[in-house]
Amino acid sequence: MTHYLELPGGRLAYDDEGDGPLVVCLPSMLDLRSQYRFLTPLLVAAGYRVVTLDQRGMGDSDAAWPEYGSTPLAHDLMALLRHLDAGPALVHGCSNGAGAAVYAAAEAPELISGVVLSAPFVRDGEAGLAQKLTQALLRVPGLARPLYMSYYPKWEPKPPADFAEHRARLDASFRRPGRAKVIGAYMGMSHAEAEARLDRVAVPALVIMGTGDIDWPDPIAEAEWVAGRLGAEVVLLDGAGHHPHVEFPERVADAVTAFAGSLPR
Repeated sequence: MTHYLELPGGRLAYDDEGDGPLVVCLPSMLDLRSQYRFLTPLLVAAGYRVVTLDQRGMGDSDAAWPEYGSTPLAHDLMALLRHLDAGPALVHGCSNGAGAAVYAAAEAPELISGVVLSAPFVRDGEAGLAQKLTQALLRVPGLARPLYMSYYPKWEPKPPADFAEHRARLDASFRRPGRAKVIGAYMGMSHAEAEARLDRVAVPALVIMGTGDIDWPDPIAEAEWVAGRLGAEVVLLDGAGHHPHVEFPERVADAVTAFAGSLPR
């Protein structure tokens, strides 16, 4: 059953499964909450309540918003946590979802018990010429969807058995009315506000990074930089891409539940 959170700028869709301490999962930019289709049942079986959210413009959330990106997602996260009113939550954020988790943990620490930062974008990377050209093309409505969908497999070099089905659902999401400009709207996103708040994060943190993540020239170095700023542990998954919880759900579930068990009660 899909649940909805009504906000001033639109409506967000989320799933709510299980019973126990709350874990809120934010998928990566321009993906669906079903990105957590493998991790969620493992966490529920381990005794957690798991909420997965569609970001603005994605899946069952509304298409049209005044702005998109890590900072708006952070405000959505804080609104969702207050709406759920289930005590401090563990937040698992992937990619820009990690940036949102950092921002929220700094601004509203009473809402968050800990953060798991998966393939984290908590600062702006230095884009090369090819990347800048790709980002420019992704802002062109007629090119954005096919170009993005052709690039998508690079994020999961060890794809699950249902990769084609998930990719088809994602493609269908982009074809919904009013979504022609959603991809381009995310391309100008900055994570600078998350980086500016790293030193204010006082909750425990865990960094999960795949060594095959193509979004960073050196993903291991990036994971260590983030961990160093937060005093966090690092879990490296050999060969995993930008969605480690899709490619190695059991190992991520083990890391998350161990981390959750170490949090103050």
